[in-house]
Amino acid sequence: MIHSDTVVIGRGLAGLVSALASAKKGRKVTLLSGGSGSLSLNSGTIDVLGYDDTRRFIPSPKAGIPQLPSAHPYHKIGLETVEESIRFFLDVTKEYGLPYHGSLDRQLRVPTGVGTMKPTCLAPASMDGSCLTRMKKIVVVGIAGCKDFYADIMAENIRKFLPQAEQWEVAEIQTGLTGGRDLMILDVARWLDTEEGRAQFTKQLKSYAGADTAFLVPQILGTEKAACAEDIRNRLASEVIETTCLPPSVNGLRLQKLLLTALRDRNVDIIEDTRVLRGICEGTVCKAVVTQASAREKTYYADKFILATGGFYGGGIAMREFEQPKEMIFDLPVWFPSGEENWSNEQLFSDRPQGYAMTGILTDDALCPVDGSGKRVFDNVHVVGRNLGGYDFCLEHSGNGVALASAYKAACV
Repeated sequence: MIHSDTVVIGRGLAGLVSALASAKKGRKVTLLSGGSGSLSLNSGTIDVLGYDDTRRFIPSPKAGIPQLPSAHPYHKIGLETVEESIRFFLDVTKEYGLPYHGSLDRQLRVPTGVGTMKPTCLAPASMDGSCLTRMKKIVVVGIAGCKDFYADIMAENIRKFLPQAEQWEVAEIQTGLTGGRDLMILDVARWLDTEEGRAQFTKQLKSYAGADTAFLVPQILGTEKAACAEDIRNRLASEVIETTCLPPSVNGLRLQKLLLTALRDRNVDIIEDTRVLRGICEGTVCKAVVTQASAREKTYYADKFILATGGFYGGGIAMREFEQPKEMIFDLPVWFPSGEENWSNEQLFSDRPQGYAMTGILTDDALCPVDGSGKRVFDNVHVVGRNLGGYDFCLEHSGNGVALASAYKAACV
């Protein structure tokens, strides 16, 4: 019989963090993964809370969280635990060589690939755009043959956010990597993992460099940790800031590698390419989950289960018939705004929450699932990340923040 203290289902940010926080508490942890996770699809920045439900900007997430509606997951997690989760994350990323900047007290601004300045709570040092407001010269760097980043468009759009800059330049880097196909950002990041790539890159930019100069580049500063960004910054003696980018997100992949390395260092048993089919439960206690890999089933027993399967976006919740959403492993009750008129707004990018985005599982303060009357369904199953209901992560800019904080809370209870 395979028995663990904790079984985590899912390997997005919530799954990886909950597994790591559990392991750091001395627990024997098994992580069950049916795919590659979601970190390659987002920038790896931690948006805790950027806007309220009226689309009003929140300059301080710490001040904004208590003002959220009562059903929001942050109220179940608790502000103190949100703060603890951020300290945990900052310590881990620093320990493994990818330090993040920021705090719960105020927003950072990171440049985007389309030329805006995006608010976020935590960002890797290579994406922290705080220095840009004092730079006199800004150089936007494009890559020849790369269709994922358009330097001219970005330079034109971002000017209005940085009015103090007196000089603007657009530079195009030749990599010699074209090879008959369009380049991806990830191709260039791998090129800059090499000494030859860094030497060629900095040689082509040296004439633009200066003490009051910042280079804006897509997410190309290496595929692991912060060493490449630091090296190129030192060679140019200038600030070098990465933007957000289209998937695959290089920084998301850096963060994923970091967390997986930390899990292996803590002897977490990572089971890949396995689909969790169902739970084996007795009353309000889950005893085990049954998985399928290839053609055979396998059972994993544990004292505690953390559900991090990504909701609608990761397939953890599905809805084959309207107003009948279904959680796919434990058949947990799923909350949703009833009525077709409440399911979505006529305008997709409106200033109001989208009903479908708020669909998910409601919990008690221990993040255990509850039914419509507030009664706990399972005592040892904890729900984290996008499986949680009652918030619109896209409107609020709160997705990775809820994932991080709920994952840490579930590991600690």
